[in-house]
Amino acid sequence: MKKKTLTLLGKFLESVSPSGYEGPSANIFQAEAGTFADEVKRDRHGNTLAKVKGTSDLRIMFAGHCDEIGFLVTNIDPQGYVWIDPIGGWDPQIAQGQRVQIRGKKGIVHGVIGKKPIHLMSGEDRKKVVDLKNLWVDIGVENRKEAEKLISVGDPMVLGYGMQVLQGEVIAARGLDNRIGAFVVLEAARKVAAAKETPAASLYSVATVQEEIGLRGAITSSFEVDPQIGIAVDVTFAGDHPGLGDSKHALNNCKLGGGPVLTRGPNTHPKIFDRIVNTAKKHGIPLQINAEGRGTGTDANAMQLSRSGMATALLSIPNRYMHSPSELVDLRDVEACIELMAQVVLEFEADADLTPF
Repeated sequence: MKKKTLTLLGKFLESVSPSGYEGPSANIFQAEAGTFADEVKRDRHGNTLAKVKGTSDLRIMFAGHCDEIGFLVTNIDPQGYVWIDPIGGWDPQIAQGQRVQIRGKKGIVHGVIGKKPIHLMSGEDRKKVVDLKNLWVDIGVENRKEAEKLISVGDPMVLGYGMQVLQGEVIAARGLDNRIGAFVVLEAARKVAAAKETPAASLYSVATVQEEIGLRGAITSSFEVDPQIGIAVDVTFAGDHPGLGDSKHALNNCKLGGGPVLTRGPNTHPKIFDRIVNTAKKHGIPLQINAEGRGTGTDANAMQLSRSGMATALLSIPNRYMHSPSELVDLRDVEACIELMAQVVLEFEADADLTPF
């Protein structure tokens, strides 16, 4: 990945943007899209839409959610300790002892999630996972008055991790679920806009909001765009590390560096599935297949059911250690997904038959 693009990705991943508080990541998406898109706007829900005009009435929507899991300040006690509630699905084993970044009144306030030292715990308590409601954040102040100069009830926070390049093309960061998907739809739109020939379809690349608390941004943005075709980009579980059992299921065969993962099942339109597979073969783009026999729990599910229905597909980036502060993806998979999605749009004919069977 080019250094400029990697720098943009790092900035995007490090923005403090949990569900309902996506402003920083949405602003980055909007500013970048404004350098190439024909139209960029933010809707009332907070979704950011970038349009690249085509030559026909065919509309294709790309969606990647720009929110992440996090916490919310619920109370500041007299001693200045900050009590929290989770935003999104947390593994309670992960939170304790972590550093956090709070979006406060005048900027980022740093803190630490506290817990009782193991030395002072009973043998029985050492075997238990501390409930999230019993964790607090210490921002280093002496009392509530000092704390309230910096933060307020309702302020969002995330764990204090940025992006780090590991070996080869592998990066680690929090929030790869799913700002990497939002990054993919941004860069795919950039590639479509830069193409020599104008595509038949108009492309709407959308950074959706509040996916982690119920696919909410995909519901509202799909209704507004009203596309005939939609492709959601999210992350999926890489099965190439210890602890995931045998390889009887396709999920366990997805690996970092093997290419994006295309889901096959009721949430994916069969003709869109075939088109993506054929496009990947035509352009020599690696592709992995995963089967899912129900709604996928991603933006693709909400998109498929919008209005009178949308021909949908789900492409995913293999991800290790999801919903942890150190998720891992391979940038080769990211770049392959960008190229694949751009080619799908550029080669879509205006009069394509979208009846599934």
